[in-house]
Amino acid sequence: MDKMKVIGGRALRGTVRTSGAKNSALKLLFASLLADGKHTFHNVPKLMDVDSSANLLESLGAKVVRNGHTVTVETRPPASFEAHYDLVRKMRASILCLGPLLAKYGQAQVSLPGGCAIGSRPINLHLDGMKAMGAEIELRGGYVHASAKRLKGANILFEFATVGGTENIMMAATLAEGVTVIENAAKEPEIVDLANYLIKMGAKIEGAGTSIIRIEGVEKLKPAEHTVIPDRIEAGTLIIAGAIAGGDVTVTDCVPEHLEALLLKLREAGYGIETSANSVRVRSTGGARCVDVTTAPHPGFPTDLQAQFMALMCVSEGVSVITETVFENRFMHVTELLRLGADVTPKSRVAVVRGRPGGLEGAPVMATDLRASASLVLAGLAARGETVVSRIYHLDRGYENLEQKLSSLGAGIERIVSDSSDDASETP
Repeated sequence: MDKMKVIGGRALRGTVRTSGAKNSALKLLFASLLADGKHTFHNVPKLMDVDSSANLLESLGAKVVRNGHTVTVETRPPASFEAHYDLVRKMRASILCLGPLLAKYGQAQVSLPGGCAIGSRPINLHLDGMKAMGAEIELRGGYVHASAKRLKGANILFEFATVGGTENIMMAATLAEGVTVIENAAKEPEIVDLANYLIKMGAKIEGAGTSIIRIEGVEKLKPAEHTVIPDRIEAGTLIIAGAIAGGDVTVTDCVPEHLEALLLKLREAGYGIETSANSVRVRSTGGARCVDVTTAPHPGFPTDLQAQFMALMCVSEGVSVITETVFENRFMHVTELLRLGADVTPKSRVAVVRGRPGGLEGAPVMATDLRASASLVLAGLAARGETVVSRIYHLDRGYENLEQKLSSLGAGIERIVSDSSDDASETP
């Protein structure tokens, strides 16, 4: 397994570009199952999760071709409607093929999903929504077996705002008979991006980005062409990198409106923040202070930036209280931050961070999930000496060439390609 070596203490300066949004690209790829023919997507990041999605689509009969950051998907009726365990276990977003398959072909067998172990993320809201639309659902042998002659529109009220549930039901509803109304829908920008592509395909959708989405089903959809929105989580990670390492960094090709909660907290912490239509500049003004953060669904502070922001608080003045409301097990990075000398006390969904400016020292650490791996790299930028982050395959699931982007800003960072003996010594 590859590792990342980080030499801390170097201020970052310069300009860096944001890649396309992973959490949008994956859903767009699965939306291609709704219409036979050639779909074209631009600004698709080169990531393990995108490769896993392509492999799953190909197992369902599609032809997937990548040319740089453009991916074409040519779909046709699959010989099998099974999303196999060996493909789905690697990535939780694979469950998003369920709605399109069920809506287009009236059947699907999808393995229960895998992904980062950051807490319970049940799919019952997805399944309950499809049952309300007339689907017969059975869980058997680790698979979701779903069938329906044709889905019918329904009023669906989510118990809580689920991003995946909103996306799955929205895709399924595009070919359902009648009108589907999703209440307490998630509002993330990635949902709006998906809706915009579905509309290009001929879907009738209103209200994406609000708590109520209305979908009027149509008889047939057609392939289209689309450019993936910028990745707000990668942009936020790069902005926090600029803050934690000091200096002056501009992150381009992003949407500042998608980052308002983060930028608000960075200003409160004492950083200089400037925005344009598609960029954010972060400047260290000295004496950054701790601030409290509570994660929440969009437009609140993103849970996917909580670990990175905690690393920043570890080297700020004062005490920060970080409250995680989205996932119940998203403080697994804390034990690794402690190895670097951080002072963090986790208590269930609340962590108390006592900032120690200049107090981190490099050490070997191990990533436990995608965003935790990013937080450890960022902490390494601020630590004295050398930090080596193991199990960075997590990082490769969601960040395109992160080490190259940070290196271009002056960071001391490099990937270590491990041999088989190194792999054998790591805990799986």
